[in-house]
Amino acid sequence: MKSITETQAGLFQEALNLLSDKLLEDEGRIGVTFPYVTAADGSWDTMLASESAGYTGDAWSHGNWFCGFWVGLLLAAYVHRRDDRHLRLARERMKLVAQRADDPNTHDIGFIFNASAVPGHFITGEPEFAATGLRAAAKLRSRLVRTDRGAYISSWGSLDDPRARCSSAIDTMANLALLYWAAQITGDASYLVAGEAHAKMTRDAFIRPDMSTYHAVQYDLPSGVRARGYTFQGYADESCWSRGQGWAILGFTDTARATGQRDYLELANELADYFLKRIGDDPVAFWDFDDPALPNAPRDTAASAILANAFLKMADIDPDQARAGRRREQGLWLLEKLCGAPLAREVGHRGLLKHGCYSKPHNIGPDAAVLFGDFYFVDALCRAVMPGRFGPILEKL
Repeated sequence: MKSITETQAGLFQEALNLLSDKLLEDEGRIGVTFPYVTAADGSWDTMLASESAGYTGDAWSHGNWFCGFWVGLLLAAYVHRRDDRHLRLARERMKLVAQRADDPNTHDIGFIFNASAVPGHFITGEPEFAATGLRAAAKLRSRLVRTDRGAYISSWGSLDDPRARCSSAIDTMANLALLYWAAQITGDASYLVAGEAHAKMTRDAFIRPDMSTYHAVQYDLPSGVRARGYTFQGYADESCWSRGQGWAILGFTDTARATGQRDYLELANELADYFLKRIGDDPVAFWDFDDPALPNAPRDTAASAILANAFLKMADIDPDQARAGRRREQGLWLLEKLCGAPLAREVGHRGLLKHGCYSKPHNIGPDAAVLFGDFYFVDALCRAVMPGRFGPILEKL
């Protein structure tokens, strides 16, 4: 397996050092709120962890789905520096995040707790982290909707609301990791069954013939037939939102790892080949591959960070040594390039990766650091420079 070069090692260590320093500086400024996207001047916009998702009339708000990423970054800084301040802050922040484990309105509790409780338990062994993560996993599993064609996890809103019950998003694929972790921790296969059921429905309903993906799907119930594919955060219903493509690649990679089924890995590779075809030699993806304003359209470093993260995982689990080597090399290439101009080295910029795109259609952080991009970037850096310290070393299928 390809080792990182001296140049890469230096860049990756610089990024982790930068993260560690910025976290301690920012903790003195943000109070009990959590960062999520940088403003035009580079400062963090923040939100309370308690803000849940929900409908206000016909408008949907995701609430705070990113608070767990901040805990995860503190934990990553701890394993990098072994500075107890990072761990102490992660434990205190976790107390604010833990209330969201019982949130009945969103699939995003997978994001929240897979980024916080799961690495927290891995690093410390403390049962409080595991107990909180398992509460969230049970709530996520409870969002499973049965149809005549299978079952899927509803993404948004109360299951009593028909708008929520019939809808699912590609982002959910990246939330499944919490279910797979819970199955491993408890030995309860129902978590694994729920996650794989969702992956199967997503495979059949979200992926177009050219291997691009829909952002969201509305199912006809109870048949389970796709009624329509649409988008909230991409350019158009039939366009390919790059971050959504990244979520799909990551989620099917996690599903392959959890189930041991190589078909999911093959699918992840096909989805990844589509992504690579669309970026060519440019490591930073456009926010949507089909925005007619290309090449004068926003970029999304978060999408590329998610892809790098998935590539390193794919390399770990793929029994095809040649392909695994290529994926690792591609993942390291992406990380190296993200450590170039996109890395926010300037003092006034509080994020880690510039030029992320939170939501262009809603004009939220269309060119900013986004917390989830920073997390998947850092998770991949940890996998590259200190494997087995932030999360387990993955085994071949």
